[in-house]
Amino acid sequence: MRARNATLGAVACVTLLALMWFAAFHLGFFRHLDQSIYLQFVDLKAHGRIASIAEHFVRLFDVNPYAYLVLAPLVLALLRRRPCVVLAVAAIVLGANVTTEVLKHVLAAPRPGSLFAGGVSSLPPASWPSGHSTAVMALVLASVLAAPARLRPVVAALGASLGIAVGYSLLATGTHYPSDVLGGFLVAATWALCAVAALLASERWRSSPRRSHDRVSIRSALGAPGAVVVAALVFSLVLVGVRTHEVVSYVQAHRGFVLGAAGIAVLSLSLSTAVVLSVRR
Repeated sequence: MRARNATLGAVACVTLLALMWFAAFHLGFFRHLDQSIYLQFVDLKAHGRIASIAEHFVRLFDVNPYAYLVLAPLVLALLRRRPCVVLAVAAIVLGANVTTEVLKHVLAAPRPGSLFAGGVSSLPPASWPSGHSTAVMALVLASVLAAPARLRPVVAALGASLGIAVGYSLLATGTHYPSDVLGGFLVAATWALCAVAALLASERWRSSPRRSHDRVSIRSALGAPGAVVVAALVFSLVLVGVRTHEVVSYVQAHRGFVLGAAGIAVLSLSLSTAVVLSVRR
């Protein structure tokens, strides 16, 4: 049943991906919202320190550094003597990134919009989905899969936080639209859930149950990602309590920014948690 659920999750990701593309390129309201969120994030470049931090996060997932980062889950799976997981990690990383590059070129099209000079987006046509967001989420989900069962919730929480940071950085540097980032996350999640389904199916065929202490409960699986959400809520409440007027004024003036930031955070946490819950052994 879990293998089938993982497959259904992959199908859901593909469906959401198709809907995201259609909305980003063919729905005027969503296109306007997409560009509005983008511009509000780009305004952060006026703060030099934020721009510098964002650029560092983006460069971390350029091709050369990324080639070394992906060695971490591969080596971890090898050390744990999980050859099937090694293959799954390789499939997630290679499959997701190749899929994104193919989609970029097959679906390349200019994005019209009244918010930009000449009515056309300043980004190149081949920008959906985001390669950097695909790369970071593929690394995160592959790492969750490669980690020991009891460490997966922590890896998922830290990885989701990294995904959020890179997603925000891509917007703040003006590299991608929010829909590009969300699309990249969904491409990586599709490959990760397909890999999970294949692993669970192969385990069932081999009929080799794990020991009980190799399992992690649902409560534990949700614990670390839930702690990230609670910490964010506490920080927000403290911020509102200290500077209520400033926070309320900012939210009212930047509703798109808040909506985009929340969407990226929710999707990143949801996808990493979904992989933890899919394979709890």
